[in-house]
Amino acid sequence: MSLTALGWLFTLGVLAHNAEEAWRFPAWSVRAGRWQVPVAAPVFRFAALALSGLFIAITLAASFSAAGGVAAYLMAGYALAMVLNVFLPHVLVTVTTRQYMPGTATALLLNLPLGSLYLRQAWSERRVEPHVFGWAGPLVVLAILAVMPLLFALGRKLRPVSA
Repeated sequence: MSLTALGWLFTLGVLAHNAEEAWRFPAWSVRAGRWQVPVAAPVFRFAALALSGLFIAITLAASFSAAGGVAAYLMAGYALAMVLNVFLPHVLVTVTTRQYMPGTATALLLNLPLGSLYLRQAWSERRVEPHVFGWAGPLVVLAILAVMPLLFALGRKLRPVSA
């Protein structure tokens, strides 16, 4: 399978994961206690939709970019973020609380294998160089973590929730 096809398959997996979280995460966050600050459904769904749109744009750009281009590293960094997301928080919270955290199934069944395959193939085809990915991948992960609170804040402004 080509890296582009694998990238789109991975993207579909991430979109399924985001849809599972958008559907079940807000209600779970109310019961999660110390594991999660409650987040209103419209706010979470706005953030999930915005992040999904951004990821589709990254996948599209990576589909047409040259090896070693910015889009190739953004895509690989996003794959790293989603692979790490399987374990922290999904598996950790599910195991620790003995309660299913929404997104764990799609993270394990889709994001882990497809993200890992994507990274492996991107390295083997030399679309990304390990020495550059060593700093670029974690930088993308940190950027995604930083943008989430901003998306929640924007979601609260655009979709105010009455008390």
